[in-house]
Amino acid sequence: MRLIPDPRDALALASRGPALAAELATALPRALALLDEAEALLARVSTMVDQVDATRTAADEIVRRAGETVDAADELVRRADKTAADADEIVRRSSATVDSANAIVVRTAGTVGSVEPTIKRTERLIDLFAPSLERLQPLLDRLATTTDTQEVDALVGLIDHLPHLLERVETEVIPMLANLQTIAPDIHDMLDLVQELGEMLGKVPGMGRIKRRADEQQGQRDEERDRVRLDSGDPAEGGQ
Repeated sequence: MRLIPDPRDALALASRGPALAAELATALPRALALLDEAEALLARVSTMVDQVDATRTAADEIVRRAGETVDAADELVRRADKTAADADEIVRRSSATVDSANAIVVRTAGTVGSVEPTIKRTERLIDLFAPSLERLQPLLDRLATTTDTQEVDALVGLIDHLPHLLERVETEVIPMLANLQTIAPDIHDMLDLVQELGEMLGKVPGMGRIKRRADEQQGQRDEERDRVRLDSGDPAEGGQ
């Protein structure tokens, strides 16, 4: 193998120089065109790679959303099962309620049948008391128009105190009335003594005039009290 070219090779290469120069002149534009096409191809490949990445991302999103849809579908199925179970429970309870209602209707029918005699007796009582109530109607109307709320409150208070009053009457008043039979002679003696004392005082000079003056003052006080009652419209005084 020769490392140093032969003079003949140099002559042959020199003879082919113009042809090689022409070939190089034509190959350079083609090489540049190939480079341009290679760059364009690389750009298209890069675009396709970007599109593939976007498609893969979209596919991943679709897969994720599909998974969520499946989960939601599972949740809907679970809720539908629970709703169906609740509906079955409601139907069962409704059936029990209907049975209870039927039993109530049966008992109500029996109650109505037992109430009918009471209603008839009530109607007879109303027919019996109707004339008396009609005669009492004017008195009730007058009582309703003349009764004051304060009087009603006082009556309610009196009714509230009646048990205590009855107890006091039984424990104190009745025993005292029983003892009046034993003290009646003493009372009569006391009244006789008071009467004698009054007669004695009447014989004292000037006591008759004092007694008349006291009687006049007492009469004036009684008249003043009666006039005040009439002016205030006291029902008790009006009834007298």
